[in-house]
Amino acid sequence: MGKTSLLNNLGRLLPNHIVPLFIDLQGPASKARDHEGFLYNLARGMVHSAKQYRSLTLPTLSREALAVDPFTIFDEWLDQIETLLGPRTALLTLDEFEALDQALAQDRFDQDVILGMLRNLIQHRPRFKVLLSGSHTLEALQRWSSYLINLQIIHISYLKAPEARRLIEQPVRDFPVRYDPAATQRILQLTRCHPFLIQLLCAEIIALKNEQPGPSRRQVTQAEVEAAIPQALTSGSFFFADIAHNQQAASRLLRQIAAAGEGGLYSPTSPQELSQLNDLVKQEILDAIAGQYRFQVELIRRWLAQPE
Repeated sequence: MGKTSLLNNLGRLLPNHIVPLFIDLQGPASKARDHEGFLYNLARGMVHSAKQYRSLTLPTLSREALAVDPFTIFDEWLDQIETLLGPRTALLTLDEFEALDQALAQDRFDQDVILGMLRNLIQHRPRFKVLLSGSHTLEALQRWSSYLINLQIIHISYLKAPEARRLIEQPVRDFPVRYDPAATQRILQLTRCHPFLIQLLCAEIIALKNEQPGPSRRQVTQAEVEAAIPQALTSGSFFFADIAHNQQAASRLLRQIAAAGEGGLYSPTSPQELSQLNDLVKQEILDAIAGQYRFQVELIRRWLAQPE
């Protein structure tokens, strides 16, 4: 729910004595073939992030050095980083940690070694804090739980209604367009205050208004919100397709529920379906209401209801 955008802004939001070390685990680190490649790309990302966010130059770590004894050399490199940090704190931020879990499941990396290294870093290096970011809960990634027992979970979800209204009606200072109350309320209903979907739909509304002449360009009606939906579904296709890709096992079930229409409820027909539905509730795709299930976000339902 906007987690990567938040992480990319940590350098601006956090005080200067905290040094964000941002690593996107969907990048080279988790795609490496061996431990040396993983640690090399981890160090490379940390060096780049320290420079980008705090103009702090960290020593580099070469592949050749890691080839000798990768984890010992990496640990010694961390010693150097701690010395350079001085009184500052390094926030090692591992985004999309599910990608690393997939690499562990494929046996490209040794689970005990990689997760043990993270646990050791958390427990024995007070200058380092570790932030794991992903769309799955640790309950779904059991292999992590026994290594990260002292983890604190922070749930990032939808905006609150007043925040969402401000995003709709005042996205920038002195915004010249006004929304009818019914138009704003309809956007909240369609998006459930999801920040990206609000911006996606409002962008298409403004594009529609820009084609209109005269004073009518400055007032948005509920009918115009509805008119902007088809283009928003097209413009946001990569976002919606990513959700569908992440739910391949439940794809048939989701499309069946989507076909029930806006607010349509679905009753499970088997214990297997019930388990799938409850997993989708945990991932904030569906709501559970008195033993029945429906989509949380109407725009996502509409995209899935389209012919394949």
